[in-house]
Amino acid sequence: DIGRPQERGLRHRLQQPVRGQDRHRQLRQDGEAVGRQHRAVLGPSDKIVCVAFSSQGNTVATGSMDNTAKLWDVETGQQLCTLEGHTAEIVSLNFNTDGDKILTGSFDNTAKVWDVKTGACFYTLAGHRGEISSTQFDFTGDYCVTGSIDRTAKLWDVNSGQCMETLRGHSDEVLDVCFNSTGNRLVTSSADCTARVYNVMTGACISILIGHEGEISKVHFSPNGAKIITASSDRTCRLWNVETGECLQVLEGHGDEIFSCAFNYEGDTIITGSKDNTCRIWKDNFFMPQDDEDEGAGYED
Repeated sequence: DIGRPQERGLRHRLQQPVRGQDRHRQLRQDGEAVGRQHRAVLGPSDKIVCVAFSSQGNTVATGSMDNTAKLWDVETGQQLCTLEGHTAEIVSLNFNTDGDKILTGSFDNTAKVWDVKTGACFYTLAGHRGEISSTQFDFTGDYCVTGSIDRTAKLWDVNSGQCMETLRGHSDEVLDVCFNSTGNRLVTSSADCTARVYNVMTGACISILIGHEGEISKVHFSPNGAKIITASSDRTCRLWNVETGECLQVLEGHGDEIFSCAFNYEGDTIITGSKDNTCRIWKDNFFMPQDDEDEGAGYED
């Protein structure tokens, strides 16, 4: 297996104690609670690492460090089935667009494609030489991608379970993978401080996103596919042109490493989440921090 220093990377982050746990109870704005709990589900026997909704919104999946994933009915909170077969922690899971398949990625170096209705495993996607860090279906559900600490990403045919392409180029572990909305581009982010954009049909790297000074833990395409946002341990997010690799803007303001970022549906707003216990919301033109005494929109208890 491919290894790396323990003080860095995905496994290290999962093993860290939760910082400010008592502060992250619910999203608050102007001192008032803006959300309430709809349903609590009885989770697995160990920490839950990842969660996902089906696109229909009626099923939620949880992946755990007990090596299983579970499917739940959103309205009743009842467990629908347990997906068993991995031999190590499940750290990534995604539904396909139709909601009839789910993809799980594990520290056992494999990903699995499952039948949501029956819980049966269609295929085990084996071939990586290191732990899986990230997974995603494309919009059609015919293909999926896996990222690994073996420094590669792999493109798979969902209907056959065969590896179509191994995407190389990173010099350290791949931490995240993401398709654009049409499925003709995908981006990988790495602990080597770069992200790489690939042509899905040819497997060719069309641009390398260089500029961060720390590992990039999250990447996300804008809805129209023209831009990418990256989140890094260097405490910044960066906005990039997909085709040219040009950095369009650096989003600064967080006080610690940033683990998460996403565009809204319209593509005019970005949210970032940091180890500093805050989320910040950035509005387009380009992306300025939403006013909060000129400090950005940071929400916390």
